[in-house]
Amino acid sequence: MRVLASERPRAAGATISFGERFAASEQFDAIFREGKALVERTAAYLDGPGRKEARALSEPASVLYATESMRLTTRLLELASWLMIRRAYKEGEITAEELRRKRERVRLAAPGRISHVKGFAMLPEGLRRLIVASFALNDRIVRLDLAMQIVVGETESPARAQVARLEEAFAGRRKPALTTP
Repeated sequence: MRVLASERPRAAGATISFGERFAASEQFDAIFREGKALVERTAAYLDGPGRKEARALSEPASVLYATESMRLTTRLLELASWLMIRRAYKEGEITAEELRRKRERVRLAAPGRISHVKGFAMLPEGLRRLIVASFALNDRIVRLDLAMQIVVGETESPARAQVARLEEAFAGRRKPALTTP
């Protein structure tokens, strides 16, 4: 039996998770649809008009086109993975622990800017529009991901969790106490 994220029981007095609340919302569904549509538009462009436009480019612009189309595709695959994992959790298809493990494998890029793409103006308009849209979606998802971080198991203070990690990390580095016979 699937248990939707919005239907999972909460302990009395438990803090309501922004992540669970957002994942169960219409806004999440809208971002999911937006991401899916961007992936479909990109695939259609790269297989159709983009292929024709790439043949007409100069050699330096052609290399840039190949590089940026691969970066675009990689970025969209990571974003789609993030969206699919979150949706699976929302639909009750995976547990919170599975969500955490799967999320760790997704490599979201830091927010990007067009200024990071040297020679951007040399690229065809269609590819430029897709890159701009992918950066915008990436930025939104990176911010959401930070806001939606979940702690599996007991809910505890984030500060306490960080202190515990530090203590654990440095526990192995302590010198053993000298014992007297």
